[in-house]
Amino acid sequence: MSRRVLVLAHTGRMDAVHAAGSVRRGLIQEGLIPVMLADELAELDAAQGAVPTEVLGDSPEDLDGIEVGMVLGGDGTILRAAEIVRESSVPLLGVNLGHVGFLAESEREDLDLAVRRVAAGHYTVEERMTLDVQVYVDGSRTASTWAVNEATVEKAGSQRMLEIVLEVDGQPLSTFGCDGVVLSTPTGSTAYGFSAGGPVVWPAVEALLMVPLSAHALFSRPLVVAPTSVLAVELLQRTDGSGVLWCDGRRTVPLPPGARVEVRRSDVPVRLARLSEGTFTERLVAKFQLPVTGWRGPESTT
Repeated sequence: MSRRVLVLAHTGRMDAVHAAGSVRRGLIQEGLIPVMLADELAELDAAQGAVPTEVLGDSPEDLDGIEVGMVLGGDGTILRAAEIVRESSVPLLGVNLGHVGFLAESEREDLDLAVRRVAAGHYTVEERMTLDVQVYVDGSRTASTWAVNEATVEKAGSQRMLEIVLEVDGQPLSTFGCDGVVLSTPTGSTAYGFSAGGPVVWPAVEALLMVPLSAHALFSRPLVVAPTSVLAVELLQRTDGSGVLWCDGRRTVPLPPGARVEVRRSDVPVRLARLSEGTFTERLVAKFQLPVTGWRGPESTT
């Protein structure tokens, strides 16, 4: 039976084009069939010449039988890949060609090793929780979407502030003016929520995060709540202007005054392929280049 591997790349960057070509050739040498999106394949063939590659169709059924998706780029490329495989069980193996690349498992210099590990099936798969996001206007649901990292309610323009009410599990928590609110998963705690002053949450912790942005309030601390909780943000009618909902910085929904955004844990996780058993602590130290000089480790008890 033929083994198929999805290859997704940010082909607008030459380093990603070269990486995609290397991965495609490596998979073929290992006896696997590379599968690509039609537009990315056309760009790659134009740059490097055509080699046998399957084109991914538009139907979710076309993902059936694909073992893994190799994603070449930064976290934004991986988030785009998560959209493509959302209706399937295909795990994603990220190869970082960007900057921090928290979602990526491998770096550019380990590309050949990643291909060999995929071919040998030497990887594990972990599931990360995602968000189900609903928007209501005048009591009617007007949009339904999702997010891997975060759903963010923000100002749509240059108005002074959004006037909002925060809610947890059907109970109002506080009202204040702010630039927005980040509603995040633990995976997203090292993304927008991190830059907004939120806590770093280990991926194994099941929780939801709420991080206000530039709030004019005494009580505007980041909150960490149970994964079973339902978070909500309402735009008060007195808000000067409208807001916008961003999901993973990719999908947007306009929010008029009076709109309500509800966020809860989704039933559909994102699946990430891992090549190593390294800890999240090691990942934090490496990605942020944290100083650990002088660490002696646990004292021996023997």
